[in-house]
Amino acid sequence: QVQLVESGGGLVQAGGSLRLSCAASGRTFSRYAMGWFRQAPAKEREFVASINWNGDTTYYADSVKGRFTISRDNAKNTVSLQMNSLKPEDTAVYYCGQSTVMGAGTTSDRYAYWGQGTQVTVSS
Repeated sequence: QVQLVESGGGLVQAGGSLRLSCAASGRTFSRYAMGWFRQAPAKEREFVASINWNGDTTYYADSVKGRFTISRDNAKNTVSLQMNSLKPEDTAVYYCGQSTVMGAGTTSDRYAYWGQGTQVTVSS
């Protein structure tokens, strides 16, 4: 049974940083792309960042490009999202997703498994 557990969310002032982590179990982690999505109140879930199976290809939403960095450690079965220069509009629940394929994707339909989410709140 696949399990994804996010951690690292919290409350931070605008301009600050947070690092989210997602620990995966239940499948061979290194075979699948991973992604981060977020959902703000009354909004649809949106793509944030994704990384392919070996970490050499990454994609970012335009809204976070240059501020967020996704990375993975296949030896530890973890994927991380380093978030710098945070803005109030980054406030959302952040979800880790595990893809069905090796290549990174930007749409939620490519992700079969999801964590429970971690809240990120950025105050102005």
